[in-house]
Amino acid sequence: MHDHGHPHGPLTGFTVGVTAARRADELGALLRRRGAAVLHAPALRIVPLADDAELLAATKELIDHAPDVVVATTAIGFRGWVEAADGWGFGEELLSRLRGVELLARGPKVKGAIRAAGLTEEWSPASESMAEVLDRLLGQGVAGRRVALQLHGEPLPGFVEALRAGGADVVLVPVYRWMAPQDIAPLDRMLDAVVSRSLDAITFTSAPAAVSLLSRAEGRGLLPLLLDALGHHVLAACVGPVTAVPLQAAGVNTVQPERFRLGPLVQLIGMELPARARTLPVAGHRVEIRGHAVLIDDELRPVPPAGMALLRALSERPGWVVSRPDLLRALPGAGRDEHAVETAMARLRTALGAPKLIQTVVKRGYRLALDPAADTKYADA
Repeated sequence: MHDHGHPHGPLTGFTVGVTAARRADELGALLRRRGAAVLHAPALRIVPLADDAELLAATKELIDHAPDVVVATTAIGFRGWVEAADGWGFGEELLSRLRGVELLARGPKVKGAIRAAGLTEEWSPASESMAEVLDRLLGQGVAGRRVALQLHGEPLPGFVEALRAGGADVVLVPVYRWMAPQDIAPLDRMLDAVVSRSLDAITFTSAPAAVSLLSRAEGRGLLPLLLDALGHHVLAACVGPVTAVPLQAAGVNTVQPERFRLGPLVQLIGMELPARARTLPVAGHRVEIRGHAVLIDDELRPVPPAGMALLRALSERPGWVVSRPDLLRALPGAGRDEHAVETAMARLRTALGAPKLIQTVVKRGYRLALDPAADTKYADA
């Protein structure tokens, strides 16, 4: 994967946060392959099925009082349910109960799991859409019918309410419930990284993960800062529109790929982040400012966080002098000493390896040595 024809991956120089509990390694590997640095903090953990008292209670209830309809929503969830019932010694009873009811499968994968268990589904929508399942149920009439719904991790907004409003007795079978992580420290580090803008993008692969991050931020009094960072500096990338709902409800603009898969999600980030990078013609060089590194004529130069903060402040007003007090304000946690600016500036110039990029303007401050006659497509980027 090369972009701009240079030898680096499209995400080289950028840092991306991963909040997933499941498939985090796969997502991290896809991002690293494109050059990204990855920060992982699971926003959730999955309750092990064998320990799940709610799932056990729902299973017993269905064995004791047969439902009329069972809706299977995910293959992994349906398989997990049957395996858990086996482990508790109720496997055969559950299967014989499911043989006698109308079994609806949300899509082809679920159909496969149902048939692998020796059962046959009554019907499956062509679209894999829960809305189509709901239309069928409501069309047949659900008044006085007992409908069991196998859930996978997240609740289905509106689905249960619509069935209950139609007079159904709905039994929820919560397979794979999400809970807060046992160790909250990595999530707190992720939150601090978003707020301090040391992340360029953060990925979400489930709505509960987004809810978890937002509620942890609220608990720590950081919600306004988090929303500000996600609004202006840190790209919120979701695997699909359902995942994006909690963020959009909080006023955050998100991006999601057209196909709701990890590969397209990573490709989208690989397009979005380089497009957001500032590219400027400076002192005869092409300078592209990325998250934790700078490409100077396609050569990658890693820059420490304080240096990046100064470079961003200079690049927001390219060619103009930025005063020491303004640069000091841009430095993370620098206090009031203007020597901090000089120290960080010296390190920044060393990191860039091209001393003429930043000019010292005596008694006034510093400026990026913008080439005024250079191709304006860079200046406008």
